Amino acid sequence: MPRIKVGCCGFPVRLDRYARELPVVEVQKTFYQLPRLQTVENWRKRAGPDLEFTLKAPQFITHPPSSPTYQRANLEIPESHKDRYGFFRPTDEAFQIYEQFLNLARLLDARVLVFQTPASFRETEEHIENLYAFFQHIPREGWILGWEPRGPWRPETLQKILKDLHLIHIVDPYRQKPLYGDLVYFRLHGRGKGYRYNYSDEELWEILSWLPADQPAYVMFNNTKMYANARTFWAMVRSGPLSKGD
Repeated sequence: MPRIKVGCCGFPVRLDRYARELPVVEVQKTFYQLPRLQTVENWRKRAGPDLEFTLKAPQFITHPPSSPTYQRANLEIPESHKDRYGFFRPTDEAFQIYEQFLNLARLLDARVLVFQTPASFRETEEHIENLYAFFQHIPREGWILGWEPRGPWRPETLQKILKDLHLIHIVDPYRQKPLYGDLVYFRLHGRGKGYRYNYSDEELWEILSWLPADQPAYVMFNNTKMYANARTFWAMVRSGPLSKGD
């Protein structure tokens, strides 16, 4: 099994084709709306035994109902219940959704679960309390849990939370360096123009140079050219000096 794994955030091409080209994919559909069990079983069957799945946690856990991403959820939340969703609020609704999410993770033999929070999830006492209440309550069953904070957090606060809750610090390495984790998990969102970005070979070699020699690493592309960039980067991994011993 390779120490460095490369993939895309989402399915840029047909799953069977993707599985022949790259070793891992991060499922995005689980963020917007949990797919049916039959759909997920079909993904696992079509992907074959070698493709690894990581999963992005549902927005109902991480994002408030005011987030525009809820428009794709096809879920009507009563006004009286909107304060029970998002920002890791430790509510019955959040824990039930998490259990449903874990059922999908089991079907896909997923190893890493990704929690990404919006910029509005800032360093506040309430948000910190929510993080501890949620992550200290949920079952882990051997999964690796990672958190990608988008809002402003002091590094010392982040590091303490990550260590206390044993969460991988997921980052875009062009914006921040990881503060904690038994493995590296990069999510590359593009530079300058943001999502509409095409990484140059020089940038891809730079990213490769940032990966530690003694830790497993996931490098996941989340830009319009993600499939081409991921394939180029995967070729670099297999040919470069860091591939030795994989």
